Amino acid sequence: MNEKLLSKRLQAVASYIPKGSVLADIGSDHAYLPCYAILNGLSKEAVAGEVNEGPFRSAVQQVKKSGLQEEISVRKGNGLEVISPNEVNVITIAGMGGQLIRDILKEDQTKLEGVERLILQPNVAAHLLREWLWKNGWRLIAEVILEEDGKIYEILVSEKGQSDSLYTEDTQANLIFGPYLKSERNEAFQRKWTYEHNKRKHVLNEMKKGSKYENNEKIQDLLKEIKLIEEVLNWQD
Repeated sequence: MNEKLLSKRLQAVASYIPKGSVLADIGSDHAYLPCYAILNGLSKEAVAGEVNEGPFRSAVQQVKKSGLQEEISVRKGNGLEVISPNEVNVITIAGMGGQLIRDILKEDQTKLEGVERLILQPNVAAHLLREWLWKNGWRLIAEVILEEDGKIYEILVSEKGQSDSLYTEDTQANLIFGPYLKSERNEAFQRKWTYEHNKRKHVLNEMKKGSKYENNEKIQDLLKEIKLIEEVLNWQD
């Protein structure tokens, strides 16, 4: 992977960057994504934010190598502290846990002033992000789930605005599975939730060996989760 050829995961993230945008890539690592965005005419300016010294230096070197020092500002700092309110209109955060991405977004929401689109790629716990977006005035406009190198990734694309109607019915399932992903149910989605189903079944069987089936709250919760997964996958008994 480099600034001209992104991974499948980052290529999917980049595909949702609007042309002419001013981008902030938080946790930019080697700054491949902002370099790609500039080189391909998606963004006119970008900020590459990185909290760790090693990746920060790598990003600086990559931007210099690409000859994009005028277009990309590489900044060292934690989360959104590398940008100012109304400085950018698109933020990408990829390759972190959903809880961490959520915490970055809510740490200082004044930094989200002027931001029109969030493109988020959590490695785990995407449901925490969906819930935060829903409760904080961000409208989910697209979702992607894909598999790369044996791992499954989800991408959430959201724009500032009134919460949409996707959550008015079947809220729990939409938050857990994703309203768009649940509707499409592509191969990666089915693979992920088949795995999650089997994992819960295994835990359930282990717990039932040493617990009273009817009275164990954790067992009842697992049964509900298993049933919900089976309903979403449209499995028939």
